[in-house]
Amino acid sequence: LNDDQNSDSDSSRLSESTASSSDLEYSRQSFNSDSSSKPSSPASASPPKAITFDELMAATRNLSNWTLAHEIAVNANFCIKHEDYPQNSFAGTVKQIVHKAFWDHLESELNEDPPEYEHAIKLFEEIREILLSFLTPGANRIHNQICEVLDTDLIRQQAEHNAVDIPGLANYIINTMGKLCAPIRDNDIKQLKATDNIVELLRQIFRVLDLMKVDMANYTIKSLRPYLWHNLVDYERTKFQEILEETPGALNLTTEWIKESIEDELSSVSDESSSSPGADSSSKPIISPTLVLNNGYLKLLQWDYCKTIPETLITDEVRLQELREKLNQLKIIACVSLITNNMVGAAIVDLPDFADHLKRISLPLLEGMNKKSFDLKEALNAIGIQICSTVNKSLSERGLPTLSEEMQSNLMGQIAHIVEKNNPVCSLIDKRIQLFMRSLLTLPSSQKCMPTVPGGLSVIQTEMELLGSQYASIVNFNKKVYGPFYANILRKLLFPEAAVEKTEAETSSN
Repeated sequence: LNDDQNSDSDSSRLSESTASSSDLEYSRQSFNSDSSSKPSSPASASPPKAITFDELMAATRNLSNWTLAHEIAVNANFCIKHEDYPQNSFAGTVKQIVHKAFWDHLESELNEDPPEYEHAIKLFEEIREILLSFLTPGANRIHNQICEVLDTDLIRQQAEHNAVDIPGLANYIINTMGKLCAPIRDNDIKQLKATDNIVELLRQIFRVLDLMKVDMANYTIKSLRPYLWHNLVDYERTKFQEILEETPGALNLTTEWIKESIEDELSSVSDESSSSPGADSSSKPIISPTLVLNNGYLKLLQWDYCKTIPETLITDEVRLQELREKLNQLKIIACVSLITNNMVGAAIVDLPDFADHLKRISLPLLEGMNKKSFDLKEALNAIGIQICSTVNKSLSERGLPTLSEEMQSNLMGQIAHIVEKNNPVCSLIDKRIQLFMRSLLTLPSSQKCMPTVPGGLSVIQTEMELLGSQYASIVNFNKKVYGPFYANILRKLLFPEAAVEKTEAETSSN
């Protein structure tokens, strides 16, 4: 699956690593328990050390395999696509020129008297190896047949006597491809059979073989997905432990992320205690590790993805970023709906499906709103104009007076002000979205029903429940994989005295 190393050895290493990790059993550990199992517990803290280039490459390979395995398992739509350079691009032009030169040279060699077959023989040798790579273990008959028909030593002997049957060899190759290809390639095989020019035929054979390679890779991915999903928690935890052993600082960003969440919770507790009469300010506040972790996950929905995400969430960075972007869109729609209902509620009370109509108006205009070049104020102005037009049209059809110029101006102004910092409507909707997402994280993973959607979010309820389900799935899986690592960090940050006593006890026993 890698452009540089597409060998079976990488796949076998992936399978071996997954299989070995599946034999391990990980026990649930509380925040105060001893994490002694090496694969399931983070490595103990150690001073930074210089790492060699080989160690760095090993860590990179681990990260690549780990990320790829996660993507295959959790993304049902993940597949490899056959992509080529755009024809008008520099790289595409160079490739086209080089390929044309190669095939023109081959054609001139075959047209010589006597023909020169050396380049053609090398192509047949390459085709033979590609065809053999498609075979499953145990397909001995067809394996032997391919080796016999495309025996390059025999073809060279025939070439010496000008007796090479290139059309016959090409016909055998096409028939064999027809037996091995996916049904989606049947039309390509028919087109090959209809090609008369031998050089163009060889060229098209390689094109179809490239497509068959992609098909085979995607078939392998589809076959591997259930196995990876079944063993993914063990596999990812083991791979991350390997990275942590090779790169001791691989949890630095995660530690900072958790530390910021602890500071937020301490600040919140401090504000509450100061506002409560008779509170004991001298007592040290007790913070729930689960609350800290959940608060950290909520911060990801407002994360600035220009900066690096915590290491333990790298595999889900794209999914989390997409969630944040979709939530931002829904937040704007909810704000627009709340403002519209408050200002012209009486005019739209009898308007059927107004909420759905508002979403149909808003979503296209908010497409790409997370890009730097996007003008949100202009989009909100366009949404305001569309809403005023829709409401006035409905009022006219029912014989009622339309919105006054002043009311339209006020409505459009309120909608345009959503972009302002600390806008009260936007802040309110944001708090309610956070409340809904927080309530999702407190639900038991076995519970299938959704929590009640807070007021003001009914217009986006369906979308919120879908996004919330995706978000909770990402978070719950992340907790399963990295729970022991988080526990170790939280223990050191929240209970430093216990962590010191543990370290001293381990040192004395050693």
